[in-house]
Amino acid sequence: MDNIEHLYKCYDILSEAGDGISEHVKEYKDIIEAVKGSSKEKRLASQFIGKFFKYFPDLAETAIDAQLDLCEDDDMQIRRQAIKDLPKLCQDTVGITSKVGDTLAQLLLLDDPLELQQVNNSLQTIIKMDAKGALSGIFIQISSGDETTRERCFKFIATKLFAMGPTVITKEVEEFIIDEIKKILQDVTADEFHLCMNILGSTKLGNTIIGHAELVALAKEQAELNAHIDAITIEDEIVERFIQCATHAIPYFSNTIKSTDFVVYVCDKLLPLGTWNMIATSVTQDQVQLRLLKVFAEMCTYCDVLDNATQRLDNVYQVLREYMPLPQLSDDDVSSPPPSFQFSHAECLLYALHTLGKKHSDNLSFVHDAEKLKDFRSRLQYLARGTQGYIKKLEEAVKGKTTEELKSEENQLKLTALKTTSNISTLIRDLFHSPPSFRHDVQLSWVTRKNNKIGKRHAIITYDGKSENGRDEEKKSRNSLDQKIYSPPSGKYSAKVQNYGSASGNNRARSRNNSGGGGYQKNRRNFKKY
Repeated sequence: MDNIEHLYKCYDILSEAGDGISEHVKEYKDIIEAVKGSSKEKRLASQFIGKFFKYFPDLAETAIDAQLDLCEDDDMQIRRQAIKDLPKLCQDTVGITSKVGDTLAQLLLLDDPLELQQVNNSLQTIIKMDAKGALSGIFIQISSGDETTRERCFKFIATKLFAMGPTVITKEVEEFIIDEIKKILQDVTADEFHLCMNILGSTKLGNTIIGHAELVALAKEQAELNAHIDAITIEDEIVERFIQCATHAIPYFSNTIKSTDFVVYVCDKLLPLGTWNMIATSVTQDQVQLRLLKVFAEMCTYCDVLDNATQRLDNVYQVLREYMPLPQLSDDDVSSPPPSFQFSHAECLLYALHTLGKKHSDNLSFVHDAEKLKDFRSRLQYLARGTQGYIKKLEEAVKGKTTEELKSEENQLKLTALKTTSNISTLIRDLFHSPPSFRHDVQLSWVTRKNNKIGKRHAIITYDGKSENGRDEEKKSRNSLDQKIYSPPSGKYSAKVQNYGSASGNNRARSRNNSGGGGYQKNRRNFKKY
C-alpha cells in the first residue's frame, strides 16, 4: 500500500469511527507524519489535520507544529493550502484561535499577492468564528512583532476588520479593540499613531460627542502640551509631534469640545518670535511653519475665551507682522526689490487674529498704541494692494474657462490662490477699521468641512510680483506639503528626530521580546512552536 492510499485509509477510518474516533490515535499520528512526505501527501495532510484536530487534544501541539511546517514549505501551492486550512484548527476548539491569529498575523509579511490574499481570507474566517480570540493573536504581533509586521497588522484592522459589519464587530468586540489600541498608543511611531487614531475614529468613538472628547484627549496626551520646551533650541521633532497630534484632533473640535489648550500651547510656546524663528531652520522652514500655522488657524475656530489674552494675541500679531512687509519708500524706487507676499502664511495669521480678536476685542494691544496701530494699518494697506493685484491676475487667468478646464491641476491651483487672496482681502477690510470690526465669517481656503470632517488641503500661495500667477512657487511647494514628512523612532510617540521624508526613518529603536509570536521572516520562516 503506498503512502497516499494509506492516508485515505486513515481518513476513512477516522470518518467512520463515530464516538470511538479518539481511540484511533495511530491513524491521526500517521496523518501528522505525512507533512514530511511528498507534495501530494503534504496537501492531504494539511486538509486532514484540521478536520480531526478537535478529537485528539493530547496531540494538539504536535498537530499545530505540523501545520505550521506546511505554512513554511518551499512549495507555494502547499503553503497556500496550509494557510487555507489553518482555520480548521479553530473549529470547536477552545483556546486555539489566538494562536492561529498570531500565526496568520505573522504571515501578513508575505509579498506574493495570492498568498497574502489567502492569509487575509483565513484571518477573516477565524474572526467570524471568534473575533476576540483572533484579534488577541493579531494584537500579540502588534505588541511584539517587528516594524513591518506591526504596520501590516494595523492596516489589516483599519482596512479589513470594520468592513465585516456589526454582526462580527459587536459592541463587546469594539470595546476590546478600543482598549487594545489605547494600550498600544503608549508606545508608537508617528505612522502607527496615525493608524491607531484612524482605527479609533472608525469605532463608536468617532460617532459620539463623548467619543470625540476622548479622541481629542488622546491626541492631547500624545502632544504632551504640558511638557517644557527650550525656546532657544526647540527640536523639530517637538513641532512635528504637535502638528500631527493637532491634525488628528481637529476633526473632533466643536462648539462643545474646545481647542483652547492646543491654541494656548501655540501662543505661549511656539509663536514668541525667538522661538518662531528657531522652528525648522533648515530649508523646509517655510513648509513646517506653514503647516503649523494651518492647524493653528483651524483650531482658533473652536477656541474658548483665553486667559492672559493680551499677551497671547500680541504673540499672534508679532508673527503676522513678519508676513506683512512695509511699503516701499517710493513706487519709482527701482533699487528696491519687488514685494514678496506669502499669502498662505498671511491668511492663517490674519484669520487667527480675526477669530481670536472677535472674542477679545479689548485685548488687541496694537489698537491702543498709536505708533503700533499706524504701523499695522500701513502694512495692511500695502498687503491689500498686493492682494488686489494678484486677485486681478488670477481672475483674468480663469475667466472664460469651462468647468472641465478648471479641473486641471494648474487651474485648481489658481482657484485656490483666488480663494486665499479673497479671504485675505475680506479679513483686511475688517481689521482695517478703527477699531477693528469682526463682521465677516471666513472659511479657510484649504479645507472644506462636511459633518465636522476635514477636507482637502491645498498648496502654499505666494506672489513675488514677477510671475504671472505665482504658480512656479505653488508647484514647488505642493509636493513638499503633501508628502509624509516625519517618522520618529520609538517611545511614547517620539524620541529624537532620525529622518525626514523617509520611510526608513521610522525604525523602532528598541528591541522586542517576541513573547507571543514567532518572528516570521520573509526569507526564513520561523514560527514559534506552540
